[in-house]
Amino acid sequence: MAQKLIPKEILDTLPPLYATEKMSNPIVHVKLFTPDSNWSWFIMEYSPQEKLCFGLVQGQEEELGYFTLKELEEVRGAMGLPVERDLYFKPVKLSEIKK
Repeated sequence: MAQKLIPKEILDTLPPLYATEKMSNPIVHVKLFTPDSNWSWFIMEYSPQEKLCFGLVQGQEEELGYFTLKELEEVRGAMGLPVERDLYFKPVKLSEIKK
């Protein structure tokens, strides 16, 4: 269930898929990360029907792409720790994350 990582009240506020595709510098709303490795997922758009997110993924490389909350709930870092939501992350423009 997607609400394990992100509460429903936050999911309900995320822009739908493709809502920001014409924006040159969209807002990143949520940060998910692995506490025991260097992977992060920054969510800009979300489809509740598909539980599909669009955003920036930082790991071995940095790229914009699609990922599901279901697959992130199954991801484990190097020490077996699950993906977590950064509770202190405040929405910022994409350019701030890419600095």
